[in-house]
Amino acid sequence: MVLYFKKEPFLPGKLYMTLSQRSLSVGIAGLGTVGGGVLRILRDNADIVAAHAGRPITVTAVSARDKTRDRGVKLDGMRWHDDPVALAGDSGVDVVVELIGGSEAPARPLVMAALRAGKPVVTANKALLARHGVELAAAAENGGATLGFEAAVAGGIPVIKTLREGLAANRIRRVAGILNGTCNYILTSMQERGSEFADVLAEAQKLGYAEADPSFDIDGVDAAHKLAILAALAFGRNVDFDAVHIEGIRNVSALDIAFAKELGYRIKLLGIARRTEAGIESRVHPCMVPQNSPLARVDGVYNAVVAEGDFVGRVMLEGRGAGAGPTASAVVADLIDVARGRAAPV
Repeated sequence: MVLYFKKEPFLPGKLYMTLSQRSLSVGIAGLGTVGGGVLRILRDNADIVAAHAGRPITVTAVSARDKTRDRGVKLDGMRWHDDPVALAGDSGVDVVVELIGGSEAPARPLVMAALRAGKPVVTANKALLARHGVELAAAAENGGATLGFEAAVAGGIPVIKTLREGLAANRIRRVAGILNGTCNYILTSMQERGSEFADVLAEAQKLGYAEADPSFDIDGVDAAHKLAILAALAFGRNVDFDAVHIEGIRNVSALDIAFAKELGYRIKLLGIARRTEAGIESRVHPCMVPQNSPLARVDGVYNAVVAEGDFVGRVMLEGRGAGAGPTASAVVADLIDVARGRAAPV
């Protein structure tokens, strides 16, 4: 990319450039909430994305379950694949974006096929990474491909980049946080209104903050998937997901929250991973958090992650942890890194 200023006075916010490289061709598998969000960002912010990427980023192929569904975004000119794994073999696709979800087929074979073919992959699939992260990392290394997964943890919060790059000089002692917006919304509403768990859950489902089957969220599994990824990055070793202690919020009552408040605490579902003399401890469960703690003041659907390094001390990141906008933003940020040729070891 060549940057140059014109002779006339500089206009604030305007970037003049020539793009000598061809566009980065993207194939997206999964056109749900996040997939639609990625398409909208690449359409609406095409100029900004190209400026940061050094070249245009264009979606040329897609795959989803229902071809006829109206997603609010035109798919004109994009190749359609009924089988998502076919994206890995599409010669017109430079990078594969996997937004299907789930730890097994079709997401796993798609990602493996792309990495083995040497194609970069960007994914938001926390379950896949928590269960098969080591296998995917080996495939990426052997195939000479990059694997971007910023969107897999905490949506639009750049926690993966912070741990992997910003805090790379530190020995991480502890990483913890509020990793599930559904649970945080429920606990916040119970705290503010004195409502019972079942009533707030029903309300969250009506508002779209909770799924029709909310088990993965309220039982702590979603948070545990994210914690396993964070722990692997923070401590540089594989995490046995089945060994992570997981407890959700089903049994938290309005009375529990009232008693905690009297004692000066708030109840939050936290994921915690830390170094101990016996090894790495990883757990997800409701915790009593002091009311004056920064984590206690993270409410609603927001997420927050705290990392403690031996030299940097404590670092906290907060923001929206889910939804089309934040998660799609993280996916596109990874695509920009791919376009630039920036890669960190998986």
